[in-house]
Amino acid sequence: MISCVCACGKCYYCKKGIYAHCEDEGGWIFGHLIDGTQAEYLGVPHVDNTLYYTPEGLSDEALVMLSDVLPTGYEIGVLKGKVEPGCSVAIIGSGSVGLAALLTAQFYSPAKLIIVDLDDNRLETAVSFGATHKVNSSDPEKAIKEIYDLTDGCGVDVAIEAVGIPATFDFCQKIIGADGTVANCGVHGKPVEFDLDKLWIRNINVITGLVSTNTTPQLLKALESHKIEPEKLVTHYFKLSEIEKAYEVFSKAADHHVIKVIIENDISEA
Repeated sequence: MISCVCACGKCYYCKKGIYAHCEDEGGWIFGHLIDGTQAEYLGVPHVDNTLYYTPEGLSDEALVMLSDVLPTGYEIGVLKGKVEPGCSVAIIGSGSVGLAALLTAQFYSPAKLIIVDLDDNRLETAVSFGATHKVNSSDPEKAIKEIYDLTDGCGVDVAIEAVGIPATFDFCQKIIGADGTVANCGVHGKPVEFDLDKLWIRNINVITGLVSTNTTPQLLKALESHKIEPEKLVTHYFKLSEIEKAYEVFSKAADHHVIKVIIENDISEA
């Protein structure tokens, strides 16, 4: 199984388990500093510290989810967000990372797992994956009020941002309760406004980070015991020779009800 993060195992950050910031040609490199994984073969730096033996009986689909989206939602959303028993959690965005956070948040038995999205189909999918409440955010002010109503006027303990745009970050800071945590999983390409003048008195925490995949052994055990079934995130399959069609379909994900796509190799060796 391949991780999206490479770790030398020796530098300062690797010794702390923050493999995303490995200083020796490691960290987040696939699809970032070197070619990604949509190819027949892939060279893996620091292979002894990066790859894991996979137990028999696990599906390829589940293992693909474990290589990226599952640890991202778990490490940055759930663990850094400090999800705990009895708390209230809102996940903004029900794409693959948001749904991965939804699946793994259930390890800690939160009282409320609220999924927020514009797409009613994805909201229904999230409910089937364990969300206790769904909120359509097409009218943001109405959605914010609905979340406060669900939390007795307090706001949520954890808001997981799983989109990466200013509007969803703003939504998170408007629904977070006192002493709560905004856990930012989304990759932002633009600056956001941070309402520090309103939030400084509320003791909130804002967490960001790259996935380090240091939870892979734990997640493998969760797969073996069937605590989670991340293969359900896969909705579409394409051959490698159909890659352009795959991107076209994924670019209109809402129209095609796409969550996660699997690319299968069908190109023979020369």
